[in-house]
Amino acid sequence: MKAFLSVLFVLMGGLVAAQERVVATGDLGVVVERATGSVLIVDQSEMGTVARVEGFGDLSHASVVFSPDQQFAYVFGRDGGLTKLDLVTQSIANRIIQAGNSIGGAISDDGALIAVSNYEPGGVKIFDAETLDLVADLPTGSKTIGLVDAPGRKFVFSLWDAGETWIADLSGGEMLLQKFQNVGANPYDALITADGRRYIVGLFGEDGLTAFDLWDETPQPKKILADYGKGQQDLPVYKMPHLEGWALAGDRFVLPAVGHHQVLWVSSANLEELGRTDTHGQPIFAVARPDGRHVWVNYAHPKNDTVEVIDSLTGEVIQTLTPGPAVLHMEFTPRGHQVWLSVRDANRIDIYDTRTFEKLGEIPADTPSGIFFTARAHKTGL
Repeated sequence: MKAFLSVLFVLMGGLVAAQERVVATGDLGVVVERATGSVLIVDQSEMGTVARVEGFGDLSHASVVFSPDQQFAYVFGRDGGLTKLDLVTQSIANRIIQAGNSIGGAISDDGALIAVSNYEPGGVKIFDAETLDLVADLPTGSKTIGLVDAPGRKFVFSLWDAGETWIADLSGGEMLLQKFQNVGANPYDALITADGRRYIVGLFGEDGLTAFDLWDETPQPKKILADYGKGQQDLPVYKMPHLEGWALAGDRFVLPAVGHHQVLWVSSANLEELGRTDTHGQPIFAVARPDGRHVWVNYAHPKNDTVEVIDSLTGEVIQTLTPGPAVLHMEFTPRGHQVWLSVRDANRIDIYDTRTFEKLGEIPADTPSGIFFTARAHKTGL
């Protein structure tokens, strides 16, 4: 009997220990492995992999947003899949196929709603973040791009075929929908600034961009940067830059030029161009370190083995790195002491010190693309 009680106490002690297990998620991130439909859960401080989770479908051009408590990652696949990943249990909590072809998503500022942007059949669908039940269906008759969250439980997105921008306001009992026509020919991507004030639309069918001031009670489309675009240049455009790569460095935005070996510096006050920096190739992402002091830039094929670092005060390239073939994405740690690079064709993640530019480590990954740290949970538009 005594031996039996001892075993029972040991088992109960283990059970209590298991129940008290706490998993902190603020230091975690998700790396998309596009070819295998899997993701890595990674730990920033440990500079290592916590787990690999499979079953996400087609992850080409996939993106991720996080719940406010940083427990869940919502993964948007190209095949219309919306997958809710539990970072604590390291398993899929829920998964639906909500369309035939999707291109990213967003989470509302209160974390209650998930919106998905669709190419096929077009439009935006909005889901309950807890259950993934459908809350609203917004057919547009067009491919939908540039979906972002905006303050006040709003989502903003643009229509490729119709050249329109819509704002869906779900702050009240009944959804309010604003539609803006004549935004420009073939919007292909968009961004919202970190303060939630400006929504800026890139145009594939014409030069220039279109900006909205969302602080205005009656926002109106305004054309800016008339020379931004393919224009008369002779260079082929290997890949359109991501507008999410717009970075605020001090009082200036820096953004990748389209089809040119340059980045542009733009005044954050009036959105007028201030100057340009010549670069190694056609930039894809130009991402500012969180303090804005440096800007890291990666490039389109065939020069996508290189990353350059630009001083945001002088506009000069101060460092050139060659991590390896196909550097697809860059993600800073929240305070910017490290940057993680996905080197797709070398099947690894590289980690660099952002002040010494020393390589600190690497993590094996199968054709990695996007890297997303949970700190994004507390940033507008990410």
